[in-house]
Amino acid sequence: VQLQASGGGLVQAGGSLRLSCAASGRTFSRYMGWFRQAPGKEREFVGVIKTSGGSTYYADSVKDRFTISRDNAKNAVYLQMTSLKPEDTAVYYCAASSTVILSAIRDPRHYDYWGQGTLVTVSS
Repeated sequence: VQLQASGGGLVQAGGSLRLSCAASGRTFSRYMGWFRQAPGKEREFVGVIKTSGGSTYYADSVKDRFTISRDNAKNAVYLQMTSLKPEDTAVYYCAASSTVILSAIRDPRHYDYWGQGTLVTVSS
């Protein structure tokens, strides 16, 4: 599976941004979603969607502000980010896994495939 993330950029606090992740190759994945990594920090879970059924799971820090959706026909996953805060500034990575189980979805070590990352900068 190859993942291509796009949509990052510079936005003011309170603004919105939409990230896209397109999958190609062997496209079956149980979960697809997003992690982020700020400078000097570890990669952290943002949210994922179960490709079958569409259940979504979010980090507490983004719940009610971020929304993950999917388009199975396009093998794509999206991250709609609203009410952005300066602390949301990070490189956002698209990730996919065909084997991860629900109890482990927040651990980046359980994801097999990663996109190249797209930078989101939120100015205050």
